[in-house]
Amino acid sequence: MRYRARVEYDGTAFDGFQVQPGHRTVQGELEAALSRLTDGVGVRVIAAGRTDAGVHASGQVISFTYPGRLPARELERALGAILPADIGVSGLRRTSPGFHPRYAARYREYRYTVWNGPRSPLRERFALGVRVPLDVAAMSEAASALVGRHDFSAFGAADRQPIRTIHWIRVRRTGHEVTIDVAADAFLRQMVRSIVAALLRVGRGEMAAGDVAAALGSSRRAFHGAVAPPQGLCLRRVVYDGPARRTERNDDEDVYA
Repeated sequence: MRYRARVEYDGTAFDGFQVQPGHRTVQGELEAALSRLTDGVGVRVIAAGRTDAGVHASGQVISFTYPGRLPARELERALGAILPADIGVSGLRRTSPGFHPRYAARYREYRYTVWNGPRSPLRERFALGVRVPLDVAAMSEAASALVGRHDFSAFGAADRQPIRTIHWIRVRRTGHEVTIDVAADAFLRQMVRSIVAALLRVGRGEMAAGDVAAALGSSRRAFHGAVAPPQGLCLRRVVYDGPARRTERNDDEDVYA
């Protein structure tokens, strides 16, 4: 049976989602848990996005083919009992045999969180601490230039197909918390964190909003390849049905961030 599920994880102690020999990864933990439930039979887990080391997820989507006999509800409970405390699986259900969470997705939505206030060890486990005031209006103006279909080579790792479509970028402040939501059809590796790093420079007054637009389309990494730290980034949603649309909810190309 082919199954799909939603996965939430605290990425702090993981070296990314994708399996890497000798490293602790989310995919590795999921596959190890499934192997225990199938008497050692290998089960490959596929995800909608390959998050990097230290990046979190509240709405990652996975699929796998399960050779055992447990029904979906019991399989979900069994996984919950086996998986480590920093991974959770929910909404597990049967899906079509050909479902591929990466290729079937219409868009993904990431959120980068900045704590723009006094030092807060708890908040800054999942946010970047920035002590100087941030000009959110200037950041939003700079972000608007990135919306649409562009060559994003300046904001991501080298890729044979660097053209992506960003549906929206939303920069908001609530008290000391600043959030940057980015929704796109797909992402280059480190693309979201590169965009955030540029927007933070604008927010701190280190460059003008127009400098971000000027960098777009360059074949070389902009701003010396600066990327924001991973702990502030979270994959929030992967959307499969309907057209891409901006919401107010608290989404052959590889998908990174």
